[in-house]
Amino acid sequence: MGGARLSEQGRASLRNFINERAVRDGHVYPYDSRDPGWRITPQGRDYIRKSAALGSSILDAETTRQLRAIESRLEEEKKLPSQAQLAAYYAAFQNRFGPERLKSLDGEALLNLMHDLGNRDSLVYWLAFKNDEEFPALFGGIGARSALVFRIYGRKETGAWMTGSSLGQRELKLDEAVRYARIHRDELVRGAELLATLPDNAGDAEYQRLQEQMNAVAPTISNLAWGHKYFYLLHPDRLDDFHNPDYQRFHLIRLLQTPPEGQGRYLCAGRYVAIAKELGMPMNHLTAVLNERNGRPHRYWRILARYQNPHRDAWPTMRDGACVAIGWANLPDLSGYVGGNGLRDALANLFREHYPAAPKSEMMEVLHFATRVAQGDVVIAASGDQVLGVGRVTGEYIYQSDTEFPHRRPVEWLPLDEWNLPEPDEGRRPTVAELRNVRNLAAIERAILGAPQVVRPPHRPTPVTAKAVRLSGVPGRIQSILERKGQVILYGPPGTGKTYWAQQAAQELAAQHTFGKPFAQLTADEHLAIDESSNPERLVRMCSFHPGYGYEEFIEGYRPEESNGQMLFVPRDGVFKKLCQDALARPEHRFYLIVDEINRGDVPRIFGELLTLLEKDKRGRTVVLPLSREAFVVPPNVYLIGTMNTADRSIALLDTALRRRFGFIELMPDPTALQDAAVGGIPLAPWLESLNQRICQHLGHDARNRQIGHAYLLENGRPINDLGKLARVVQEDIIPLLQEYCYEDYSLLEKLLGSSLLDMPAQRVREELFEPVRELELVQALLAPCPEITTSGLAIAADAGEGEAETADDGESPEEEQ
Repeated sequence: MGGARLSEQGRASLRNFINERAVRDGHVYPYDSRDPGWRITPQGRDYIRKSAALGSSILDAETTRQLRAIESRLEEEKKLPSQAQLAAYYAAFQNRFGPERLKSLDGEALLNLMHDLGNRDSLVYWLAFKNDEEFPALFGGIGARSALVFRIYGRKETGAWMTGSSLGQRELKLDEAVRYARIHRDELVRGAELLATLPDNAGDAEYQRLQEQMNAVAPTISNLAWGHKYFYLLHPDRLDDFHNPDYQRFHLIRLLQTPPEGQGRYLCAGRYVAIAKELGMPMNHLTAVLNERNGRPHRYWRILARYQNPHRDAWPTMRDGACVAIGWANLPDLSGYVGGNGLRDALANLFREHYPAAPKSEMMEVLHFATRVAQGDVVIAASGDQVLGVGRVTGEYIYQSDTEFPHRRPVEWLPLDEWNLPEPDEGRRPTVAELRNVRNLAAIERAILGAPQVVRPPHRPTPVTAKAVRLSGVPGRIQSILERKGQVILYGPPGTGKTYWAQQAAQELAAQHTFGKPFAQLTADEHLAIDESSNPERLVRMCSFHPGYGYEEFIEGYRPEESNGQMLFVPRDGVFKKLCQDALARPEHRFYLIVDEINRGDVPRIFGELLTLLEKDKRGRTVVLPLSREAFVVPPNVYLIGTMNTADRSIALLDTALRRRFGFIELMPDPTALQDAAVGGIPLAPWLESLNQRICQHLGHDARNRQIGHAYLLENGRPINDLGKLARVVQEDIIPLLQEYCYEDYSLLEKLLGSSLLDMPAQRVREELFEPVRELELVQALLAPCPEITTSGLAIAADAGEGEAETADDGESPEEEQ
């Protein structure tokens, strides 16, 4: 890798770069004084350059320190081979089983070389069992519990060639067995040739293509563990030697990395290659260090701690009793069945006896809790979207009689902070659910380690807080996307709370990061620093796009200014440029810009050449602005939150470049936000649901985006409770919006509002119904299109409540009135 020599000027420049990088990232890179700027390996032979093109470190400083320390210890203990030894082992394997060797053979000689396990010089023996000075067992296991993993094998008792699976095998004729060997040989050769074409510094996209191409050129072999190991031994600089995808993903998650999406044994390899390069370790050292640090993969479980129907709270029992606990109190102690083969049948009988209406899935939850949850597994106690605590299972199933939650596993609770999973819907409904979503697993590991939210390599700003605070609900989703992409757009129909949630999230994130406490607890001076409009350097700022909004307002432009009686045009910084300048000058703070109605502006024209700089891996790069010729940077501590009304425009119509650089959160009407509120006998949630059902029924293909949001019926975050206010909302907000949707088509408007609110012959809205003296008529008109909601329990309860209130006002009790 490094044979070339730098000029004196080049060495000085590289030395300055590395010194600055080391100070900034908190790393120290040892270098040979004879060639400054090059990192010398422990063997003192190969020089590895840390390229400026890598940008920010993939791993955080503490993880890097841990891995280097483990490598040093293992080297001192003589548990890691030297570079020279590794080269010799790879050469021994390649000389004996490389593509050229395999291509030189055919027939029974090929079959025996590849698949004769009784031959200690065969390929399958070397891959599965060989462990001596010539080729030690240092390169990952392939799970060869039987010869079935190789698809064909020679039966020990008879010597006959066999194929099949654990469900059944069949004997092969010699020519059939040779045909298998030829297929395997050809796929190994094609796969090796494909790997040789993989570019240096390949990223996720290249390894995704590699996976797809491997599936095509080596469909039988490539996704078997022994096939992966063969390819690794030929190309140890391009693959990892974890031959099981579960191991590959587990160790990335333990490094606080979110693995690539998809299935296959080659998708994660690029991450390991990049990490090995960053650390200056051979791949074999890296995977040995990770095995030493992380151990074997474990499962992650979500255990419901708070139940809604009926309401029960198991969290105090779990937290105070150092356990996870589930109900089904009518079931007896299952300890006698655990470890045996009869628990499933016994549980089926017990459920038929005690819980005959329960679905089979509930029985499986209890079964998994008693048998599959294992010591060392990680559990989260959850309540809806919220994580209450994260723990590690420390023991076997136990039974605690005479309690509401008798079935338990002992747990060591780790962090007890409350936060939200990035994918909260995973495992939401069951009481016991195994979590598999990699984003959730990475978030759990970050919670365990108290580490910053570093998710994807290679470019990530260094967090300035010791411990990230996880928000919940919509702000939590906004936080997750901002950490991943740097900018997010909240989109949905009008009145769904997009601007409200944007402000709430920005204020809370800025407050927590700056002052370490919720926004509601800030002092007046602290409020001033966050979002007080009188403070030009506040951390949360806002602008609104519109058709006339341009690059000049957002980045920079000339503005007229009078001077000495003359009109001059002077350059003036826009809102985003000023925000970025402030963020660059104060890197310890995080700055948030809320762009309201982002889709109403011409986004490519407004952002101009800076759209590319929004990407997380482009942050910190410098461009020269065309007007002022000033250098400009979008710092990593700048976050954008946009809002978008889909009644105006679908996100499908947004500029493609914009869509790629932003994350998106859809906010739809949420009648549950109205709770059980009723005004004038109108139950608000059912009324809104009914109105939106009519909109979806009659307004065509884009009706979903034209629904009416719940926020119209909220005031200061609470449902409105006054009929006069409801009347104004309907008259001034909802009806004009529906008129716009209907393009003055009153027959269509009638289908949405009903006939009572309209004067159809005159083609007008009956505005007189909104006079205070006609409230009763207005209520009847609003209920006319949906009379069924008047029979709901909510409407009846509201009517009864109003009746009682009226009776109380009259000085009579309900009993006396009856």
